[in-house]
Amino acid sequence: METPVGTVPPEMVELGLRLLAAVAAGMALGLNRDVNGKPTGMRTLGLVSLGAAIATVTAQKFTGLEAHPDAVSRVLQGAIQGVMTGVGFIGAGAILRDRLALDVLGLTTAATVWLTAAMGIAAGLGAWWVVLGGTALGLALLVAPSMEARGPPPT
Repeated sequence: METPVGTVPPEMVELGLRLLAAVAAGMALGLNRDVNGKPTGMRTLGLVSLGAAIATVTAQKFTGLEAHPDAVSRVLQGAIQGVMTGVGFIGAGAILRDRLALDVLGLTTAATVWLTAAMGIAAGLGAWWVVLGGTALGLALLVAPSMEARGPPPT
């Protein structure tokens, strides 16, 4: 079916929505980080999620493999594994250990970067409920008071 001149093909609209959903999910998680003065905020997490979505969509749209479903599956699996591994290394760079104070900092930031990449992959796959639910749960976890904020349990 041919699209009329001046209109956007439906598959391009779908692609745009997937990328926008990825950016929105990343920025929503990043807003909490910005508000709390953390180094990884809206722009960074929006970019991580967008990059993950682009890698996922690109793997899905890889041409020439349509007749080979196993090959498409392997390409998509490889893209997802590559994104999650690479983002894991980025997150690892956010973790700091203070040997004297016996404290580790940056674990929540690293986990948020990893979650944001997963949200980008979900958006790239068009898994809308996963994006919405994952973003909502991620935000709930980020705003929930930590054990440190509540203090030690009573003895």
